[in-house]
Amino acid sequence: MRYSIYHFFADLCQKKEQLSTVEKLDLFPFDERMLSCNNKGRFPDLAIKLNDNNSIFSGGELIELKDSKSYEVSSFNSTIPTGEKDIRRLTSGNKNTIRTQMQEAGDDILSLLTRPVFYLVRGRKQGNVKVCLTQGQFFETIPVSKLISQSFSQALEERLDELGESLSAEMREKLLDLFSEQQTFSKVRTVDNASVKLRFRIMTEVKAGANILNTNQYPELYDNTLNFAVPCHSDTVQKQYQNKMKIAFEEMNCIKMFSKMNSFVLRHHFNGDFLIFQVDL
Repeated sequence: MRYSIYHFFADLCQKKEQLSTVEKLDLFPFDERMLSCNNKGRFPDLAIKLNDNNSIFSGGELIELKDSKSYEVSSFNSTIPTGEKDIRRLTSGNKNTIRTQMQEAGDDILSLLTRPVFYLVRGRKQGNVKVCLTQGQFFETIPVSKLISQSFSQALEERLDELGESLSAEMREKLLDLFSEQQTFSKVRTVDNASVKLRFRIMTEVKAGANILNTNQYPELYDNTLNFAVPCHSDTVQKQYQNKMKIAFEEMNCIKMFSKMNSFVLRHHFNGDFLIFQVDL
């Protein structure tokens, strides 16, 4: 059997009723056969197994679960949302449980270094449910390094204004470059004679224009629907996505569900077009 985010979505469609009833998203009965790792509360929550030498489906996608009791996407704690991740950053270290799980699942981890990231987002509001499996570019509309450095720049400007100080353009650029990587903030710092250790955490909240659950922002994403969203900037790419989805549904023995699925192009407020596949819950 082949595995991919498309097969994962087909499995969600076959069990879609439970997306409305399961108390917590991490209690949903995901198909364990597809997964190379399953970690509650740390990124990634789920990962799809790799497919060896497959020209259509590489597999290996990383998935984070985002569950909310409103139509606001729950905040991202410590991990800034992104469209892809370098698997080496997630599997390094002597006692790395993600690497161990993936190896035990049979993955040749380093055969695919750059992994697509998807977010399974569920919101509940006034008895309605909306679920979206979206590629991370829905939330990453500028590079993470630029997001961090520009945020730091704002804090620096505010502090310099308070002190009546200024920095040369060269020094400012050096500082912003130094503080453009999340790892700079996420490490635990130990100070001599201090009785505590210090670690800064970055929390990320989604703006209204990128809130995929917000009906006012994206009215095409109806209440009580399950949606799949991927960036789509040409007709050729759209056809490729549609072909992959059709093959996955055929292989998951639910091609009749594919024929009843709506698909359309959605305009993102910050990041161009996304192709949506939509089914009723």
